[in-house]
Amino acid sequence: MSLKLVFLLLALATLGGAIIGYVFRWLLLLARKGSIEVEIKEILLTAREDAKQITERAEEEARQKLLIAEGDLHDKEEKITRAEDRIFKREESLDKKQGELDAEVSALKVRIEEVKAIKEKADALLAERSKELSKVAGLSVEQAREQLFAELATQSDEDVMMRVAKLERDGMEKLERRAKEILTTAIHRLGNSVASDTMATAITIPNDELKGKIIGKEGRNIKAFERASGVEVIIDDTPGSILLSSFDPMRRAIARVALENLILDGRIQPAKIEEHVEKAKAEVNKIIKEKAEAAAFEAGVLNLDPRLLMILGRLHFRTSYGQSVLQHSLEMAHIAGMIAEEVGANPQIARAGALLHDIGKALDHEVQGTHVEIGRRILQKFGVSEEVVKAMQAHHEEYPYETVESVIVQVADAISGGRPGARRDSVEQYLKRLADIEEIAMSFPGVEKCYAISAGREVRVFVRPEDMSDFAARDVARNIALRIENELKYPGEIKVAVIRETRAIEFAR
Repeated sequence: MSLKLVFLLLALATLGGAIIGYVFRWLLLLARKGSIEVEIKEILLTAREDAKQITERAEEEARQKLLIAEGDLHDKEEKITRAEDRIFKREESLDKKQGELDAEVSALKVRIEEVKAIKEKADALLAERSKELSKVAGLSVEQAREQLFAELATQSDEDVMMRVAKLERDGMEKLERRAKEILTTAIHRLGNSVASDTMATAITIPNDELKGKIIGKEGRNIKAFERASGVEVIIDDTPGSILLSSFDPMRRAIARVALENLILDGRIQPAKIEEHVEKAKAEVNKIIKEKAEAAAFEAGVLNLDPRLLMILGRLHFRTSYGQSVLQHSLEMAHIAGMIAEEVGANPQIARAGALLHDIGKALDHEVQGTHVEIGRRILQKFGVSEEVVKAMQAHHEEYPYETVESVIVQVADAISGGRPGARRDSVEQYLKRLADIEEIAMSFPGVEKCYAISAGREVRVFVRPEDMSDFAARDVARNIALRIENELKYPGEIKVAVIRETRAIEFAR
């Protein structure tokens, strides 16, 4: 019984503990629910306050923006009002001016009518006077007019001739003075040597015994050399020298280098000849590249295509009248740059046009066309600027002068080719040119005699004064100059001076 009682008590205690725990848990949940509700109420209060503050700030900002908008609207209204006032005043002013113009137009109409009436009276008076003069002079109006016009034309011709002569004299003096200053400055600043660089085709040998080695057994060495180099080897009785003949300067250059190396080597045989010719080609190409790069650097023309430089370097072996074309082009580049700086043109374009102006001569024996046209195609192929092409293409007047730089290049070409010692000319060609100049001048009617002087740079023509007037003498000078330009080839320019002298002779007895 005691155990049952104990178990009963334990069961009751457990049940009571469970009940008490449940009660405590329920009380705890009630307490926690109350605290959550309090927090919720606090959050709601905070949210209401924040919303109120946000609403107040929004209302304040709206009021400020409204005030600003009202102020802007007021300013715009004032501006519109002022603009309307100005327009109204301008309309009033225009109306006033229109009224004044209408009044002036009316007055002018009245004046025009008065002038017409006066003109009619004047015409009537002139007609009456003409009739009276015709009666007195015995001439009709047309005859009197022709006689008056003839007298006026004679007087006007003399006045016009004197004015034209004065203007030409003064203008030409100023232009020549300025041109001489510019050209003299350019030439003095250049200061290149007068001696020209030429490619010699005569090879000096130490002794005449080498001629036999060069010819070889049954001529096989000389035949192999001519076949490999493409030049003709001329071995004659001239002591100590051998001549290389070819129309191609590049071939002559390669042959010269190869033959000199063969002479130094001493082993002259077909195999060695071909080997030395190939080495000479590489050496000449190296010289071409070095000469072209040096010339472009010295002229200040940079960023050229390497293939274009290789073509430019070939001009080192090309000569014109004994003058190295590359040296001539480099000299022209310096002169053109100086002149461009003096006259305010583009020195870079002028230098580039001058340096590349004769590049067509490097290929003119290989490609159809003039060297100017060939040069244009080469420059366009390698992307040279159009300004440089225009500057170089007019140096022989095959194309018109489109830019100032094209004129500068032509002037630089004349200076470089025409300076003393720059080019070599034979005596026969020189005398023939002088004779041709005098023959052209003497072919014109009215020419009494003529003389080519100053090494063919000037021709003085004496005309018969009774056969032509001063105006006709000017035409003769111009026509002689045009014929010389069209029929003769010469470096630089030729001055044509036509002299008409009138002598009045009387005898006092």
